[in-house]
This record gives sequence, structure tokens and C-alpha cells, in this order.
Amino acid sequence: QVQLVESGGGSVQAGGPLRLSCVAPGYTYSRVWMGWFRQEPGKEREGVAAIYIGGGNTFYADSVKGRFTISQDNAKNTVYLQMDSLKPEDTAMYYCAAGSWYRPLDPEMYKYWGQGTQVTVSS
Repeated sequence: QVQLVESGGGSVQAGGPLRLSCVAPGYTYSRVWMGWFRQEPGKEREGVAAIYIGGGNTFYADSVKGRFTISQDNAKNTVYLQMDSLKPEDTAMYYCAAGSWYRPLDPEMYKYWGQGTQVTVSS
């Protein structure tokens, strides 16, 4: 069973930054999409950003374009989500996922998930 481990969540004031990290210990992804998703209580999980491992193509939700950046460090087997200019509406549990072949912002396309890390943005 492939595991994904997220870190970097926390509490921040509006306008501030956070960086989330996602690592798959002992496993190297290649030629698949890895993505970040978020979910608020009582709401559906939504795609935030995704990156194609091995190619570098990226997708972003309209709500985060220009503020969030997804990147990969192959040497560390890690995917990052740099979140800048955070807003209170960004508050959610953030999840890392891997294993999609297409529709990179659709959570139904992903096979492997982490446990999530909470991001709270106060106004």
C-alpha cells in the first residue's frame, strides 16, 4: 500500500503564506498526476492544483490561480504546494493524492491519498 504523508499545515493570518509538502516514503512516482485537494466540513472535496510527475505540466483551480504554486523535487520524492496571499476561504483540510492518469483536478481519478493537513486562515 502506497502511503502519502502531508505536512506544513497550520494557522496563518489572511495575506500570509504557507507551504505544504507531500512525500511518498520509499516510493517514486513517475508519469502520473499528483495533486492537492481540499475539503471543508460538509462540502465536497475539490481539486486545488496538480502536477504531472516527469513532465511538469500543472493545473490550478480558478480560485487559487496566481496565488498557489505546485512544484516537485524529484530528488526528495516530494511535491509542494506554496500558498501565498491566503484568504479565509482557503481554510480547509488539504490532502495530497497520487495516481491519476487524466482529469487532474478530479478527486475521483486518484488512487492514493494522504491523511490530510489542516490549513486555517484568519481574517
